[in-house]
Amino acid sequence: MTERESTGASRARRWLDRSWRPVALLAAALLAWQLITATGLVAPYLVPSPGATLSVFAAKWSYLGEHTWVTSYETLLGFLIAAVLGVLAAVVMVYSPTVERTLYPILLFAQVIPKIAIAPLFVVWLGFGLEPKVLVAVLIAFFPVVIPMVTGLKSVSAEMLELAATMGGGAVKTFVKIRFPAALPQLFAGLKVAVTLAVTGAVVGEFVGANEGLGYVILQANGNLDTPILFAGLILMSMIGVVLFVLLEAAEALLLPWHVSRRATTVTTL
Repeated sequence: MTERESTGASRARRWLDRSWRPVALLAAALLAWQLITATGLVAPYLVPSPGATLSVFAAKWSYLGEHTWVTSYETLLGFLIAAVLGVLAAVVMVYSPTVERTLYPILLFAQVIPKIAIAPLFVVWLGFGLEPKVLVAVLIAFFPVVIPMVTGLKSVSAEMLELAATMGGGAVKTFVKIRFPAALPQLFAGLKVAVTLAVTGAVVGEFVGANEGLGYVILQANGNLDTPILFAGLILMSMIGVVLFVLLEAAEALLLPWHVSRRATTVTTL
């Protein structure tokens, strides 16, 4: 066996070792779902069977796909805006203690306010279009980006910063070469939390006022007692969050192969 084949086989074994447990848990959950509905423990209009939900996917895939795309777009746009603004706010707060002391309490206050309580205001101000959904997603995803980024930027030791200064590194070069790379692990941790919350934000905005999106689908299904459609919408919402989370995991693995968490996983698996 060549070195490339050996490396590929090793990666496949690691992937299988990481994947079989969640797959087995998902299979057990589906089996339990089927048993509960097949034995009649719960009425079909309350919990549909997996077969009924799958039939809805097959019969209304175009309808569900259209609304899934709307929610995915709102989620991704809100997440990207929150990520950019969160990183910029964290950089300003780290380099300006005055701004940090002024801005941090306001951010905390804004985070504590339930977004479902202020979402109707956004609909009144901005209408039923894209803007209120994206704004709610931004507000929910912003805080989880800012706090880890601030922590990561501050985690660089004073000795390292002094060494960079003595070697002629300016503020910009020190940020690009030292501070930002050191903050990437914490930033990715915050981004993975933020992207799942962005899905929630987009759907909350759709609940308050929309005529498209998975939140709209779920509200319509709830009003019509159409639980197969409702469960299909919930599954698609979860899939959006899982897919975006996995993409961030892949990006983290590509950009941070040197991080201790990645090395520890590899060593443990081997």
